[in-house]
Amino acid sequence: MVLTTRQEEELRKSIMQYLLDAGLSQTASTLENEALMDPLDGNEAKKNTGLLEKKWVSVMRLQKKVMDLTAQVATLTEELSQSSTRKPNNQDWIPRPPEKQRLKGHRGPITCVRFHPVYALAASASEDATIKVWDYETGEFERTLKGHTNIVQTIAFNHSGSVIASASADLTIKLWDFQTYECTKTLYGHDHNISGVTFTPSGDHILSASRDKTIKMWEVATGYCVKTFQGHSDWVRSVAITVDSAMFATASNDQTVRIWNLSSGETKLELRGHSHVVECVAFANEKACAAIEELMRGGPKEGDASTKAPAKNRNGLVSRFVATGSRDKAIKIWDANNGNCVATLVGHDNWVREVAFHPNGRLLLSCGDDKTVRIWDLAAGRLAKTLNAHEHFCSTLDIHHTNPVVITGSVDECIKVWEGR
Repeated sequence: MVLTTRQEEELRKSIMQYLLDAGLSQTASTLENEALMDPLDGNEAKKNTGLLEKKWVSVMRLQKKVMDLTAQVATLTEELSQSSTRKPNNQDWIPRPPEKQRLKGHRGPITCVRFHPVYALAASASEDATIKVWDYETGEFERTLKGHTNIVQTIAFNHSGSVIASASADLTIKLWDFQTYECTKTLYGHDHNISGVTFTPSGDHILSASRDKTIKMWEVATGYCVKTFQGHSDWVRSVAITVDSAMFATASNDQTVRIWNLSSGETKLELRGHSHVVECVAFANEKACAAIEELMRGGPKEGDASTKAPAKNRNGLVSRFVATGSRDKAIKIWDANNGNCVATLVGHDNWVREVAFHPNGRLLLSCGDDKTVRIWDLAAGRLAKTLNAHEHFCSTLDIHHTNPVVITGSVDECIKVWEGR
């Protein structure tokens, strides 16, 4: 490397000052004589004090940055080479760091996040008793919905996105008009904390789960409770419903999952296998059913596509599967027709808070108190990727069903939007 005359002079002066500051006056004198330098006056001494050390630290920082960037280039090059060897498929996306947006505004832990089914919007619920609406593409805050007087435990959109339901520890469910952001109805009936809520596919009814050990069915048009389901012996944490509204599933503190017949109100199956509180439950979509059946056959075979139509059971119905996440750190996949546990996915280091099936059917996403989002290969029954998502417990997630984005919420009061690639 060739230095200019001025750069050489500045370097020698900074070295000389460093030697003088270090008490190496004889070495400094030798440098002065051999380099034919003039003694440093007061201003030059002040100017060059600590200069060499600062430049050295800067060089070390730059060197570390270069090493980090080199490692990133190597990783991206490897991913590019792997992607170039297989047929491109835009359905194969998974969320990758860094996050696209970081949404801050809540004053308490985030309890639930949900994408709007139509617009580029997402809603979040928090222990600060509010619901906030965000533009997840730009990261801009849109609106705060206030009305609850205690923790908002969960939220859900109807199929068109015209109504959002919120369930709270204040013992109420509120229905909000998503055009005017006004609360149109408040539903009373539960005797304790309400922790789960979901719309039926038609949007005419709501199912809610509560710490009072019951599940209630509400008519959206009137706000009346039309049915109460009883069977769990402890807090009912979560509720999910099938696309045809024939069955719904609930997860509970009693360490069981129940599959219910919606029309009769009877328990079809009781699933036992978890050794702690079951936090969440989700029904598999049609493509995921095919991938799970592949897992039951022993995993993917060469040339076998996991997106083929799922097999029919003896009743002529498409096989249905349900995934559950528990405080025992495990995720289980169950056959909702016979109650058999198809697979147990182990990998989280703490409580599993939420699970969601990927639209492509081949993947399952989960989040937990180990601060991660984990991506599971359903057909292989194994962990495919781990995303270090938050600085504190990752309490909730949602997957957009048409766009390659995932949203997560945490006890750290932060919401993150992850772009899929």
